[in-house]
Amino acid sequence: MGFKGTSEYIATSDLQMAVNAAISLEKPLLIKGEPGTGKTMLAEQIAASMGLKLIQWHIKSTTKAQQGLYEYDAVSRLRDSQLGNDKVHDISNYIVKGKLWEAFDSDERVVLLIDEIDKADIEFPNDLLVEIDKMEFFVYETQERVVAKQRPIVLITSNNEKELPDAFLRRCFFHYINFPDSETMQKIVDVHYPNLKQDLLKEALDVFFDVRKVPGLKKKPSTSELIDWLKLLMADELSEKMLQERDPSKAIPPLYGALLKNEQDVHLLQRLAFMSRRKG
Repeated sequence: MGFKGTSEYIATSDLQMAVNAAISLEKPLLIKGEPGTGKTMLAEQIAASMGLKLIQWHIKSTTKAQQGLYEYDAVSRLRDSQLGNDKVHDISNYIVKGKLWEAFDSDERVVLLIDEIDKADIEFPNDLLVEIDKMEFFVYETQERVVAKQRPIVLITSNNEKELPDAFLRRCFFHYINFPDSETMQKIVDVHYPNLKQDLLKEALDVFFDVRKVPGLKKKPSTSELIDWLKLLMADELSEKMLQERDPSKAIPPLYGALLKNEQDVHLLQRLAFMSRRKG
Protein backbone atom coordinates (compact mmCIF):
# COMPACT_ATOMS: atom_id res chain seq x y z
CA MET A 1 0.00 0.00 0.00
CA GLY A 2 1.67 3.19 -1.20
CA PHE A 3 1.44 6.65 0.31
CA LYS A 4 -0.66 9.07 -1.76
CA GLY A 5 -1.20 11.88 0.71
CA THR A 6 -4.34 12.27 2.78
CA SER A 7 -7.38 14.50 2.97
CA GLU A 8 -5.44 16.57 5.51
CA TYR A 9 -2.07 16.61 3.75
CA ILE A 10 -1.38 17.65 0.16
CA ALA A 11 1.63 15.63 -1.03
CA THR A 12 3.18 16.40 -4.42
CA SER A 13 3.87 13.50 -6.78
CA ASP A 14 7.63 13.86 -6.10
CA LEU A 15 7.06 13.59 -2.35
CA GLN A 16 4.79 10.57 -2.76
CA MET A 17 7.47 8.87 -4.87
CA ALA A 18 10.15 9.63 -2.26
CA VAL A 19 8.08 8.18 0.59
CA ASN A 20 7.23 5.01 -1.31
CA ALA A 21 10.81 4.58 -2.56
CA ALA A 22 12.21 4.81 0.98
CA ILE A 23 9.67 2.26 2.20
CA SER A 24 10.51 -0.11 -0.67
CA LEU A 25 14.26 0.22 -0.08
CA GLU A 26 13.79 -0.07 3.69
CA LYS A 27 15.90 3.03 4.17
CA PRO A 28 15.27 6.04 6.43
CA LEU A 29 13.66 8.92 4.54
CA LEU A 30 15.64 12.12 5.17
CA ILE A 31 13.39 15.14 4.60
CA LYS A 32 14.78 18.65 4.33
CA GLY A 33 13.02 21.92 3.58
CA GLU A 34 12.18 25.34 4.96
CA PRO A 35 10.56 25.42 8.41
CA GLY A 36 6.81 25.25 7.99
CA THR A 37 6.76 23.06 4.85
CA GLY A 38 5.08 20.14 6.64
CA LYS A 39 8.05 17.88 7.37
CA THR A 40 6.88 16.80 10.82
CA MET A 41 3.25 16.51 9.73
CA LEU A 42 4.33 14.18 6.93
CA ALA A 43 5.25 11.48 9.46
CA GLU A 44 1.88 11.90 11.18
CA GLN A 45 0.03 11.53 7.89
CA ILE A 46 2.07 8.52 6.72
CA ALA A 47 1.16 6.77 9.98
CA ALA A 48 -2.51 7.78 9.70
CA SER A 49 -2.85 6.72 6.05
CA MET A 50 -1.31 3.31 6.71
CA GLY A 51 -3.00 2.71 10.05
CA LEU A 52 0.32 2.50 11.90
CA LYS A 53 1.40 3.77 15.31
CA LEU A 54 3.62 6.87 15.28
CA ILE A 55 6.60 7.12 17.66
CA GLN A 56 8.10 10.61 17.79
CA TRP A 57 11.60 11.50 18.96
CA HIS A 58 11.98 15.28 19.00
CA ILE A 59 15.66 16.23 19.04
CA LYS A 60 17.06 19.11 21.11
CA SER A 61 20.53 20.62 21.28
CA THR A 62 21.23 18.56 24.43
CA THR A 63 19.90 15.25 23.07
CA LYS A 64 22.37 12.36 22.92
CA ALA A 65 22.04 9.37 20.59
CA GLN A 66 22.20 6.97 23.56
CA GLN A 67 18.91 8.39 24.85
CA GLY A 68 17.16 7.01 21.78
CA LEU A 69 18.35 3.52 22.65
CA TYR A 70 18.15 3.40 26.45
CA GLU A 71 19.42 5.05 29.63
CA TYR A 72 20.73 3.40 32.77
CA ASP A 73 19.27 5.04 35.88
CA ALA A 74 22.19 4.59 38.25
CA VAL A 75 20.87 7.22 40.68
CA SER A 76 17.62 5.32 41.32
CA ARG A 77 19.52 2.08 41.80
CA LEU A 78 21.83 3.69 44.34
CA ARG A 79 18.87 5.13 46.23
CA ASP A 80 17.07 1.77 46.27
CA SER A 81 20.22 0.02 47.51
CA GLN A 82 20.43 2.47 50.40
CA LEU A 83 16.77 1.79 51.21
CA GLY A 84 17.23 -1.98 51.01
CA ASN A 85 14.83 -2.44 48.09
CA ASP A 86 14.94 -6.01 46.69
CA LYS A 87 14.58 -4.91 43.06
CA VAL A 88 18.11 -3.47 43.21
CA HIS A 89 19.48 -6.97 42.44
CA ASP A 90 17.95 -6.92 38.94
CA ILE A 91 19.69 -4.25 36.89
CA SER A 92 17.01 -4.42 34.18
CA ASN A 93 14.70 -2.56 36.57
CA TYR A 94 16.87 0.51 35.98
CA ILE A 95 17.05 0.41 32.19
CA VAL A 96 14.82 3.09 30.68
CA LYS A 97 13.86 2.31 27.09
CA GLY A 98 14.33 5.01 24.45
CA LYS A 99 12.27 5.75 21.34
CA LEU A 100 14.30 3.43 19.09
CA TRP A 101 13.95 0.56 21.54
CA GLU A 102 10.21 1.24 21.71
CA ALA A 103 10.01 1.09 17.90
CA PHE A 104 12.16 -2.06 17.70
CA ASP A 105 10.15 -3.78 20.43
CA SER A 106 6.79 -3.27 18.75
CA ASP A 107 5.08 -6.44 17.50
CA GLU A 108 3.54 -4.43 14.66
CA ARG A 109 5.26 -2.10 12.20
CA VAL A 110 5.44 1.52 13.34
CA VAL A 111 6.46 4.88 11.90
CA LEU A 112 9.46 6.35 13.75
CA LEU A 113 10.01 10.10 13.45
CA ILE A 114 13.43 11.52 14.36
CA ASP A 115 12.53 15.19 14.23
CA GLU A 116 15.06 18.00 13.55
CA ILE A 117 18.17 15.84 13.74
CA ASP A 118 20.36 18.83 12.86
CA LYS A 119 19.65 20.43 16.25
CA ALA A 120 21.86 17.89 18.02
CA ASP A 121 25.64 17.68 18.22
CA ILE A 122 27.47 16.98 14.95
CA GLU A 123 28.37 13.47 16.16
CA PHE A 124 24.73 12.56 16.85
CA PRO A 125 23.99 11.07 13.37
CA ASN A 126 27.25 9.08 13.37
CA ASP A 127 26.36 7.58 16.75
CA LEU A 128 23.19 6.06 15.23
CA LEU A 129 24.71 4.67 12.01
CA VAL A 130 24.76 0.99 12.95
CA GLU A 131 21.48 1.05 14.85
CA ILE A 132 19.54 2.60 11.96
CA ASP A 133 21.28 0.48 9.33
CA LYS A 134 21.18 -2.91 11.09
CA MET A 135 18.06 -2.22 13.17
CA GLU A 136 19.68 -3.62 16.30
CA PHE A 137 21.82 -2.58 19.27
CA PHE A 138 23.45 -4.07 22.36
CA VAL A 139 22.59 -3.33 26.00
CA TYR A 140 25.86 -3.66 27.89
CA GLU A 141 24.34 -3.55 31.38
CA THR A 142 22.13 -6.62 30.74
CA GLN A 143 24.23 -8.24 27.96
CA GLU A 144 21.10 -8.19 25.79
CA ARG A 145 20.88 -7.71 22.03
CA VAL A 146 17.79 -5.80 20.92
CA VAL A 147 16.69 -6.54 17.34
CA ALA A 148 13.70 -4.92 15.63
CA LYS A 149 10.74 -7.31 15.49
CA GLN A 150 9.32 -5.35 12.57
CA ARG A 151 11.48 -2.90 10.60
CA PRO A 152 9.96 0.54 11.29
CA ILE A 153 9.35 3.18 8.64
CA VAL A 154 11.91 5.81 9.68
CA LEU A 155 11.43 9.47 8.81
CA ILE A 156 14.20 11.95 9.69
CA THR A 157 13.70 15.70 9.34
CA SER A 158 16.29 18.47 9.10
CA ASN A 159 16.11 22.25 8.77
CA ASN A 160 19.64 22.39 7.31
CA GLU A 161 21.09 24.07 10.42
CA LYS A 162 24.09 21.72 10.25
CA GLU A 163 25.66 19.57 7.56
CA LEU A 164 25.05 15.87 8.12
CA PRO A 165 27.92 13.35 7.78
CA ASP A 166 28.37 11.59 4.43
CA ALA A 167 28.29 8.15 6.05
CA PHE A 168 24.87 8.96 7.50
CA LEU A 169 23.55 10.41 4.21
CA ARG A 170 24.54 7.24 2.34
CA ARG A 171 22.17 5.23 4.51
CA CYS A 172 19.17 7.48 3.77
CA PHE A 173 16.83 8.19 0.89
CA PHE A 174 16.82 11.97 0.51
CA HIS A 175 14.05 14.36 -0.48
CA TYR A 176 13.90 18.15 -0.32
CA ILE A 177 10.42 19.65 0.04
CA ASN A 178 10.30 22.71 -2.17
CA PHE A 179 8.17 25.56 -0.92
CA PRO A 180 4.67 25.16 -2.42
CA ASP A 181 3.86 27.21 -5.51
CA SER A 182 0.66 29.25 -5.67
CA GLU A 183 -1.44 26.40 -7.08
CA THR A 184 -0.27 23.87 -4.48
CA MET A 185 -0.67 26.44 -1.71
CA GLN A 186 -4.27 27.03 -2.77
CA LYS A 187 -4.94 23.29 -2.39
CA ILE A 188 -3.34 23.33 1.07
CA VAL A 189 -5.48 26.28 2.14
CA ASP A 190 -8.61 24.55 0.79
CA VAL A 191 -7.92 21.64 3.15
CA HIS A 192 -7.95 24.02 6.14
CA TYR A 193 -10.61 26.48 4.97
CA PRO A 194 -12.82 24.85 2.32
CA ASN A 195 -15.38 27.68 2.49
CA LEU A 196 -12.92 30.56 2.13
CA LYS A 197 -13.95 33.16 -0.44
CA GLN A 198 -11.85 32.64 -3.56
CA ASP A 199 -11.45 36.38 -4.15
CA LEU A 200 -10.01 36.83 -0.67
CA LEU A 201 -7.77 33.78 -1.11
CA LYS A 202 -6.37 35.09 -4.38
CA GLU A 203 -5.61 38.51 -2.86
CA ALA A 204 -4.08 36.95 0.24
CA LEU A 205 -1.85 34.60 -1.76
CA ASP A 206 -0.66 37.52 -3.92
CA VAL A 207 0.32 39.47 -0.80
CA PHE A 208 1.87 36.41 0.85
CA PHE A 209 4.11 35.53 -2.10
CA ASP A 210 5.00 39.20 -2.64
CA VAL A 211 6.25 39.36 0.95
CA ARG A 212 8.28 36.15 0.46
CA LYS A 213 9.94 37.69 -2.62
CA VAL A 214 11.27 40.69 -0.68
CA PRO A 215 15.08 40.42 -0.71
CA GLY A 216 16.82 40.49 2.65
CA LEU A 217 14.05 39.01 4.80
CA LYS A 218 15.50 37.29 7.85
CA LYS A 219 12.58 34.84 8.07
CA LYS A 220 10.21 34.35 5.15
CA PRO A 221 6.63 33.58 6.18
CA SER A 222 5.80 29.88 5.93
CA THR A 223 2.69 27.85 5.22
CA SER A 224 1.68 27.67 8.89
CA GLU A 225 1.92 31.45 9.16
CA LEU A 226 -0.24 31.89 6.07
CA ILE A 227 -2.90 29.64 7.62
CA ASP A 228 -2.87 31.73 10.83
CA TRP A 229 -3.04 34.97 8.84
CA LEU A 230 -6.01 33.78 6.79
CA LYS A 231 -7.84 32.80 9.98
CA LEU A 232 -7.43 36.36 11.25
CA LEU A 233 -8.54 37.87 7.95
CA MET A 234 -11.70 35.77 7.97
CA ALA A 235 -12.45 36.80 11.55
CA ASP A 236 -11.93 40.50 10.82
CA GLU A 237 -14.19 41.93 8.11
CA LEU A 238 -12.32 45.24 8.21
CA SER A 239 -8.97 43.59 7.48
CA GLU A 240 -10.56 41.64 4.61
CA LYS A 241 -11.70 44.87 3.00
CA MET A 242 -8.28 46.48 3.60
CA LEU A 243 -6.61 43.55 1.88
CA GLN A 244 -8.83 43.68 -1.19
CA GLU A 245 -8.43 47.45 -1.53
CA ARG A 246 -4.78 47.60 -0.52
CA ASP A 247 -2.44 50.32 -1.72
CA PRO A 248 0.44 48.69 -3.67
CA SER A 249 2.84 51.25 -2.19
CA LYS A 250 2.17 49.90 1.32
CA ALA A 251 4.46 46.93 1.79
CA ILE A 252 3.16 46.11 5.27
CA PRO A 253 0.07 43.86 5.02
CA PRO A 254 -2.75 44.13 7.57
CA LEU A 255 -2.30 42.00 10.68
CA TYR A 256 1.34 41.52 9.67
CA GLY A 257 2.20 40.07 13.08
CA ALA A 258 0.93 36.69 11.89
CA LEU A 259 3.35 36.71 8.94
CA LEU A 260 6.46 38.54 10.18
CA LYS A 261 8.25 37.23 13.24
CA ASN A 262 11.03 39.74 13.96
CA GLU A 263 11.51 43.50 14.04
CA GLN A 264 14.21 43.51 11.33
CA ASP A 265 11.75 42.23 8.73
CA VAL A 266 9.08 44.71 9.85
CA HIS A 267 11.55 47.59 9.55
CA LEU A 268 12.67 46.31 6.13
CA LEU A 269 9.13 46.35 4.75
CA GLN A 270 8.49 49.76 6.31
CA ARG A 271 11.60 51.14 4.58
CA LEU A 272 10.51 49.64 1.26
CA ALA A 273 7.07 51.20 1.65
CA PHE A 274 8.62 54.60 2.43
CA MET A 275 10.91 54.37 -0.61
CA SER A 276 7.98 53.34 -2.81
CA ARG A 277 5.92 56.34 -1.66
CA ARG A 278 8.83 58.74 -2.34
CA LYS A 279 9.27 57.38 -5.87
CA GLY A 280 5.53 57.68 -6.39
